[in-house]
Amino acid sequence: MSQRLTIAIDGPAGAGKSTTARKVAEHLGYVYIDTGAMYRAVTFAALREHVPMDDAALGALTERLDIRLEPTADGQRVVLNGEDVTRSIREAEVTSNVSQVSVFPSVRRALVQRQRMLGLNGGVVMDGRDIGSVVFPHAEIKVFLVADVDERVRRRVLEAEQRGERLDVETVRGHIIERDKLDSEREVSPLVKPEGATEIDTTHCTIADQVQRILELVDAYQKTYSIVSAFTNF
Repeated sequence: MSQRLTIAIDGPAGAGKSTTARKVAEHLGYVYIDTGAMYRAVTFAALREHVPMDDAALGALTERLDIRLEPTADGQRVVLNGEDVTRSIREAEVTSNVSQVSVFPSVRRALVQRQRMLGLNGGVVMDGRDIGSVVFPHAEIKVFLVADVDERVRRRVLEAEQRGERLDVETVRGHIIERDKLDSEREVSPLVKPEGATEIDTTHCTIADQVQRILELVDAYQKTYSIVSAFTNF
């Protein structure tokens, strides 16, 4: 029987993490966990409730939020305290503020604890910015997706258009550059390439290419695991 792995996929905004992770999970019959959606849910709640942007207030808010990630035929549904906020957390105001919220240690501690519980038994594909480095540093498969800024901007604008929104290209570029800076320079759980991670440049890759590369890593690991297990039990 194949080992049920923990697959960690990290990378900056627009590198293709979510779509790729979801399709890998579907192929393997694993659970997909979008940790970015959890930070967006906290940000959405903070903005709606006018919570001060400080560590104590945001930490207290995070602790009392019930955030559920529910798989559906149309993708992952994000439920916040019983309310479907799947579309709301993708709105421009949330996108503009999520990096500011995610730098606070109390927010990260609370969500990392929940993420570890969700992936405790393996059989998960989890994407974010600190999965392979902090949440699951011993994940069997660690991947770091990257792409150049122009391509990431193009993807963000296209995603917005598909939701019926029109975004200014230069505004999106500014948000992505600023988010990269905040994510990489934050004191707690900064965005880094995790030790042992396989880097994949998705600039000129299709989603199918990205998924295939990760499935090849999984297949190689499973074959090695089977050989080692057989030798150990001999």
